[in-house]
Amino acid sequence: MLPELKTQIPGPKSLQASEKLRRYECQNITYMADDWPVFWQRAAERNVWDVDGNRFLDFTSAFGVAGMGHGSTADAMVAQAGQLVHGMGDVHPTELKAQLCEQLSKISYERWGLGIGKSILSNSGFEAVESALKTALVKTGKAGIVSFKNGYHGLGYGALLSVGLARFKEPFSSQLAEVSVQLTFPRTADDLTQLASELEKIDASQMGALIVEPIQGRGGKVVPPAGFLAQLRAWCDANGVVLIYDEIYTGFYRTGKLFACEWQGVFPDLICVGKALSGGYPISACIGTAEVMDAWPVSPGEALHTSTFLGNPVGCAMALEALRQLDDDGVGEMVLSASEYLVKQLEQLAHPSIKEVRGRGLMIGAELVQADGSPDGALAGKILSEMLAAGVLMLADGDDGNVLAFVPPFSVTHEEIDFVIGLLSTMLPSHD
Repeated sequence: MLPELKTQIPGPKSLQASEKLRRYECQNITYMADDWPVFWQRAAERNVWDVDGNRFLDFTSAFGVAGMGHGSTADAMVAQAGQLVHGMGDVHPTELKAQLCEQLSKISYERWGLGIGKSILSNSGFEAVESALKTALVKTGKAGIVSFKNGYHGLGYGALLSVGLARFKEPFSSQLAEVSVQLTFPRTADDLTQLASELEKIDASQMGALIVEPIQGRGGKVVPPAGFLAQLRAWCDANGVVLIYDEIYTGFYRTGKLFACEWQGVFPDLICVGKALSGGYPISACIGTAEVMDAWPVSPGEALHTSTFLGNPVGCAMALEALRQLDDDGVGEMVLSASEYLVKQLEQLAHPSIKEVRGRGLMIGAELVQADGSPDGALAGKILSEMLAAGVLMLADGDDGNVLAFVPPFSVTHEEIDFVIGLLSTMLPSHD
């Protein structure tokens, strides 16, 4: 449904909640200004209602979590919460944990014809990444990590080792081991030659892991050229390096296929998933080939890597329901159909402030630039605030915050797309 606004945005209750949060939360966490944020109260499908009763159209899918719509796994959550809300994941787990690990294997390595996949469950995306980096070290005995500029893998200390966005990493660099090498993420086929040169310069004898997003999300919705993943696969195989895909954002049909790596048909040793895995509960997973995962020693009763809420029964139940809903070829078709329409409408704007429309599936970015071609993060920020005031939830990506992100739930309608693009056309600077 389209937005329905009852108050000025933010409304009085949101402003009151902002004052309370400003007083009691670390000031670095939630961005607050006179026109931002609104405080959510409930959500359903593609809409969010705030505490003032205003209805918003969500073009963020709540950080990509609600691909199948807000509340898609709520019934599974309620049913499981009525029985058991917490277990002992690495001591006395629930049957749901075994069922989820089995399903994760079936949708990944078994589906790709690569045998059984084995999982490490976690709570958030960055933990899945850290599980993967630890697994690579256990497998290879080599601490080095190869990653990519503008890559985003979460903000835990282990994950920060591989993050390619300086604003997140540099404040804590003094506490980070110097074990990482960062490469340039390719945008065109010609860039693969430069990538080959960069790979040749690496001392592979020190490298245990190479981590990459098959399509960069937070870094600006960048789709690499064909042959990119095959190039990485060949280098990793030749040098005994574990290849890790971060599909926390891109997984579960966000790009039109179950996993973004399937666009190039090249598969990893380890794959990290999260966000849409449960449709709303903090659960993630690192899934790997049996060969790589079995490098871990058998547990003697005290796991080397675990957490209190690992395999939480509510999260497992919701994830199983999410995977059941996603077990339908029609989901990918729905995403690609909506994507084609969205991209067409964006491109028809043909505005000089929009340098490029890019992405895949319902993970689309519009890169905004100034007249001289430099990134225009200020314009992106202005548009986000104006979109919020008009009842649309949006975010921006890229190292300069100048890439408007269009990441709606998969069921987004043409009417809703037209509404958002119509608003955008009025918010871009006038030009002759």
